[in-house]
Amino acid sequence: MDRRDVLKLSAVAGAAGVITLAPVDFAAADAPGDGELTRTVTGHLPTGVADFVYLPVEVPRGVRQIAVSYTYDRPAVPAGTLGNACDIGIFDNRGTALGGRGFRGWSGGARTEFAISAEEATPGYLAGPVAAGTWYVVLGPYTVAPQGLDYEVTVTLTPGAQGRTPKPDYPPEQVGGRGRGWYRGDCHLHTVHSDGKRTLEDLAALARAAKLDFINSSDHNTSSTHPHLGPLAGDDLLILTGEEVTTRNGHYLAIGLDGGTFVDWRYRARDDAFDGFARQIRRAGGIVVPAHPYGTSLASQWKFGYDNVDAIEVWNGPWTSDDEASLLTWDNLLTGAARRGDGRWIPAMGNSDAHRDPDVVGLPQTVVQAESLSRKALQDGIRAGRSWIAENADVQLGLTASGPRGQHAGIGERLAVGPQDAVTVSLTVSGVPADALLRLVSDEGQVFAAPLPASGTVTWQTTASLAAYVRAEVRHPAPAGTPAGLPGPAAAITNPIWLGHK
Repeated sequence: MDRRDVLKLSAVAGAAGVITLAPVDFAAADAPGDGELTRTVTGHLPTGVADFVYLPVEVPRGVRQIAVSYTYDRPAVPAGTLGNACDIGIFDNRGTALGGRGFRGWSGGARTEFAISAEEATPGYLAGPVAAGTWYVVLGPYTVAPQGLDYEVTVTLTPGAQGRTPKPDYPPEQVGGRGRGWYRGDCHLHTVHSDGKRTLEDLAALARAAKLDFINSSDHNTSSTHPHLGPLAGDDLLILTGEEVTTRNGHYLAIGLDGGTFVDWRYRARDDAFDGFARQIRRAGGIVVPAHPYGTSLASQWKFGYDNVDAIEVWNGPWTSDDEASLLTWDNLLTGAARRGDGRWIPAMGNSDAHRDPDVVGLPQTVVQAESLSRKALQDGIRAGRSWIAENADVQLGLTASGPRGQHAGIGERLAVGPQDAVTVSLTVSGVPADALLRLVSDEGQVFAAPLPASGTVTWQTTASLAAYVRAEVRHPAPAGTPAGLPGPAAAITNPIWLGHK
């Protein structure tokens, strides 16, 4: 990157560092006529470059479509050294302000080209007029090799009259005739609108095959799925509109947003921007859920803390060691809530994060007690912790606690008993392998474990003085080679029942 190519280098307040390159000026040399106009820009980005590099494009009047393609080199690097990886997206003439209105699409590293017109757009991008003014192709150098990153961006403008943008067809917020009950859903799913390989139609079909009642669209850093989801919903499937907000310091789910809401991702933990976007999500009717807090891919580990979230994704896809770490972190947060005694705690949920075959939609799934099969009721249930996590729709589970005077509480609720009152906890499980292990966990740790009995039900007695909460786990046998004392993969996990007065 030559200094002559740089128009501006800035660390924008509230945003990750950015570089703005010299503009590509179509308007100065050519006005659209009958043929396409193409410009190609090349450059070099050094190690340590800003998170986002903006290439301004001066778009004249009379443009029907803007198309962009790009390439970058991938030189060999020493073992253990990160090579080149560069994402791409675009903002229109309304600008690149953090959380502003200029967003027109993002494909990360999943595509090498895209096109936008009023009538249609490449998945991940938003159809709409190609207005005259300064547009911004944005490069996201995710990682840069020691040699640096050489890039080439080609922009093509196609002249013509603007077409008509289709009216968005957002899915309904409620399935009629479905009252209070337990509803199964998967809120972390990907399609061709980001780095998934499945179409929206594929996703809806797989959700139905998995016997889910609801799903949430959560493609990375884009709302482009939202306008297309309405026809895929039905009396048997509620579809929520959302996003996986993929920052450089962790990923989080915005679940159940108003249709068309876009949530910006261009900030790090040190930028002090997360809380503002969490508020935006809630204003748009959504909830905030950190995804895979100990994810193993670069930048997927959660660094924003847990003070401003509505739930935590403790189980992401097939059970692995990072899920175990997430579960332990969540349990420590429960213990902290017990110590505070103010009744505030963060529930757990699980999702598949399915991208492509053979990823299984609904492995795992969150089972939510809600007053209806609706966006608001499901979110209320998730926020309250009236939910548990299952590896598939065959798993059935009930966890209750009862006191000496007829008191009764279920998952996510509080059993109001005195410190020394006898409490009976009952766990009933079915639809899991016969060799499953049933565990009860309190703020002291595991307090009960037993093989699945023929009846499927176990009971345990305690008092609120001994257990501030109790939650259940159903585990598969530990695979050969697992260190002693570590349980096997989860088949089900519940949120806690709290014991004692606040």
